[in-house]
Amino acid sequence: MTMNNSNTFNKLRARFPFLVYQSYTILKVNDNFTIKFLFNLSDSYYFEPEITIPARAFYKTSSISDEELETFIFQIGMIELVSYWKCACPATVIIKPFKLSEKQILWWKNLYFNGLGEFFYLNEIETDEVSFMNIVSASDRQFSMSEIALNETIIVPIGGGKDSIVSLEILKSGKLPIVPLIVNPREATTKCAELAGFSPMDCIIIHRSIDPLLIKLNSEGFLNGHTPFSALLAFTTALAAMLTGAKHIALSNESSANEATVANTTINHQYSKSLQFECDFRNYCQQYLHHDLNYFSLLRPLNELQIGRIFSRNELYFNTFKSCNVGSKTDSWCCNCPKCLFTFLILSPFVPMQRLNQIFGQFIYDNQSLIPVLDELRGRSVTKPFECVGTVEEVEAATQQLLKNHPYLLTSKLFSQLTDIENSETGIEHLLSGFDEQHFLLPMFEKIVKDALYA
Repeated sequence: MTMNNSNTFNKLRARFPFLVYQSYTILKVNDNFTIKFLFNLSDSYYFEPEITIPARAFYKTSSISDEELETFIFQIGMIELVSYWKCACPATVIIKPFKLSEKQILWWKNLYFNGLGEFFYLNEIETDEVSFMNIVSASDRQFSMSEIALNETIIVPIGGGKDSIVSLEILKSGKLPIVPLIVNPREATTKCAELAGFSPMDCIIIHRSIDPLLIKLNSEGFLNGHTPFSALLAFTTALAAMLTGAKHIALSNESSANEATVANTTINHQYSKSLQFECDFRNYCQQYLHHDLNYFSLLRPLNELQIGRIFSRNELYFNTFKSCNVGSKTDSWCCNCPKCLFTFLILSPFVPMQRLNQIFGQFIYDNQSLIPVLDELRGRSVTKPFECVGTVEEVEAATQQLLKNHPYLLTSKLFSQLTDIENSETGIEHLLSGFDEQHFLLPMFEKIVKDALYA
């Protein structure tokens, strides 16, 4: 955090009073879609992010009208706009392609505000949901719900980490029709899909690019920070569902995603993975997009330890899966970040230590620089890491079990300074036996998740 960012916020806001969602363009060549959006920051900067969706034999493009297609593309532009709004935080956002009702405007403001909670916090910006910006609808054109027939196909977004692998394997066990979806493919995502039995041509592939101008402005002092990527994924998978004729979109967000990152606040790095967003998005889809679209998280009833145990049964993926954001470009584990340490801890009760060391390529427990990260994960700091990690309780239970199973680690560089872990009353068994009833799983999905959990 810097004390200057709140001043920067006010100066940029004054200098750039409005942002316009100008238009979108759909280019279709041989069933390949390229969608270009145009955003205008106070007539000073123009941004043109793109999304490209290569053709697939299983797309049912003849079933969806141009009007229906545009309805879904418009929504993607609305969530893409967040990344460009945050660079200057203009007070007014003008929407030109379609008309938004007052109810829809409130829905979008809620998503922007909560999805940018981390951004506001780290930039020390004090604002509220009412005044942080105003959305103005500058079109009379209405978008309408799609009525195309949907089948029982399940779209499963693949991120290359353990969670989406668990979802794939659970759904495969139920012999249900699955289509993996990958945004900006990398080795871990494509290879995990292939190990599950899906070639690239069996998958929905989406290429998303950010306008380089935004990156340039960030380097020049414009504001930057976290945006709700999973909300973008939600609207992108909704479009993919229409192209595929798929009724179900199965995310891999667990119950742990609901815990706030900053204690005693609603600020959550994983807001767009939370049950609240899932509920809001389901309602938005069913009110405005398609009444039969079923967006849900398959792993919502589970916690991270339960997912870790299920994943540990799938050794086929051990050398391929990657959850490290730092190492994403090189498809590696950096072994020096919260994601690496958390993944190591959450798998440690279930995967032999020698195999864990092989997965990460080094002894994470001998990395002294991870001591403050461990404190954050265990809730000993003001905030948890601003990463997709599990709850404080889960980390504490995993750490306790790790040191119980491997007492020699009490002398390692990472764990030797722990003085309170032996006195912890947190156990692992109650976390492994629970099933969170707050979810949106249909009975058939609930059954196969329970079968996997209690196998």
